[in-house]
Amino acid sequence: MSQLTEHIDSFLNAEKVRQLFPVLGQKVNGKELIYFDNAATTQKPQNVIDAISDYYAQYNANIHRGLHSLAEKATAAYENTRKTIREFIQANEVEEVIFTSGTTESINLVASAFGRKFINPGDEVIISELEHHSNIVPWQMICEEKGADLKAIPVDEKGDLDIHAFRNLLSENTKIVAINHVSNSLGTINPVKNIIEIAHQAGAVVLLDGAQASAHIDIDVKDLNCDFYAFSAHKLFGPTGVGVLYGKRDLLESMSPYQGGGEMIKEVSLEKTTYADLPYKFEAGTPNIADVVAFDEAIRFVKSLGKKENILGYERSLLDFATELLKQIPGLKIIGEANEKIGVVSFIVEGLHHFDIGMMLDAKGIAVRTGHHCTQPLMQSFGIDGTVRASFSIYNTLDEVSIFVESLKEIVEKWR
Repeated sequence: MSQLTEHIDSFLNAEKVRQLFPVLGQKVNGKELIYFDNAATTQKPQNVIDAISDYYAQYNANIHRGLHSLAEKATAAYENTRKTIREFIQANEVEEVIFTSGTTESINLVASAFGRKFINPGDEVIISELEHHSNIVPWQMICEEKGADLKAIPVDEKGDLDIHAFRNLLSENTKIVAINHVSNSLGTINPVKNIIEIAHQAGAVVLLDGAQASAHIDIDVKDLNCDFYAFSAHKLFGPTGVGVLYGKRDLLESMSPYQGGGEMIKEVSLEKTTYADLPYKFEAGTPNIADVVAFDEAIRFVKSLGKKENILGYERSLLDFATELLKQIPGLKIIGEANEKIGVVSFIVEGLHHFDIGMMLDAKGIAVRTGHHCTQPLMQSFGIDGTVRASFSIYNTLDEVSIFVESLKEIVEKWR
């Protein structure tokens, strides 16, 4: 890690940090790339890319089952990432850390394994209008299967959840509350600790979708007292195809396996199968070994910067600067202005379609996200079909924000 930290000043220096990301040094449509689509996926530093290559070049082998040297090295590297994640989220023990393919699978695992065991006809599941489809559809499916009711916490005009309405939605029939820690569309940081306390008082368990929070906010699952926490590597400077589900041990032990196959068993006969201990009973089949190994490097990279000390504050400075400039553009309306936000700004422009804006910005080398951002119910609550979303990360700069806003001004002046 010394090669990384030598590039980083006592306070985050984006110009030095961006040198660690090879993809950023290119031109798109003849322009220097400006990548403002970090809420969709973050770029990868060289140490993460190298870790993937090193695994395949030096110790590619299946894990846990082999006794030869390559298998033992691969197993040690894989399990070391689990230890790193336990510390990263402050879980009690490594057995509470389950590897999945991403946040989506983590949520589906809980909806299936917890839902089929504990949700019955007439029970209730509470989500919110802020949710990504991956935290809506699995609960719709299990509620339909079990004859349960799905309820949603409304969002106000600023993009904050209505906590008073949430209290009124809770009942003795509420089995689980599943909400995001941070909104992918608006950047709203939800008051999850308060929500968890309220839900627990009503006897419900809580799942947090941490996909958008994990790269920006320090995660302490013990302090939050959440029952489940899900997040993805690729939004945390790591590879795609890797995710994590944290769960409290007693809950995980009470749940039946999500999938069957190799690795998740203890003994198999044609008459009966007994399952492996945690965490392996939820990790059927050969996992995504190389990318899990590389995920360790991504987490170490983030820790070397310091989320609370540097990342969140720096990204907030980009957000504040962008917000101030964007509000000066005639006809532009920002969607979602919660007081607590990460570096995400969503907006619409009167007379211009968000898709058209995105394409014209891309012609200038600027990558933003357009559409409903997999949050169609949220868009419907605002009476729109989509937004332009710019999302910032540690390698973005104030100069890039200025170029983005000036480019947007030119588009608006020409086409409105």
